[in-house]
Amino acid sequence: MRTLIKVQSKGQMTIPRRVRSAVGLADGDLVEVKAVGKKIVITPQLVDDDEYSPAQRRAIDARLAKSDEDIKHGRVHGPYDSHKGFVESLRQEMAKLAGKKTNRNSK
Repeated sequence: MRTLIKVQSKGQMTIPRRVRSAVGLADGDLVEVKAVGKKIVITPQLVDDDEYSPAQRRAIDARLAKSDEDIKHGRVHGPYDSHKGFVESLRQEMAKLAGKKTNRNSK
């Protein structure tokens, strides 16, 4: 695919839509520009802006999937009308957990 384009006064040029589409270049993508001999080579670059490692991302995604399942099956608390309702719910959960610990120790 050969296309001639004009370089503007500040070195700007527009890459034609069909050329961008052919290489999968979208608005906001980054490209590397380098001189190779007498040629200018423009190469699309993938930027991984995820702040987590692949292992961390898998762990996060797994926890999110589990929480989505909990929500879908009604395993949630709240919503609460006030902070007092929230605190009371916490106390009830603590009492349940304390009862479970006692039952395990008595076996």
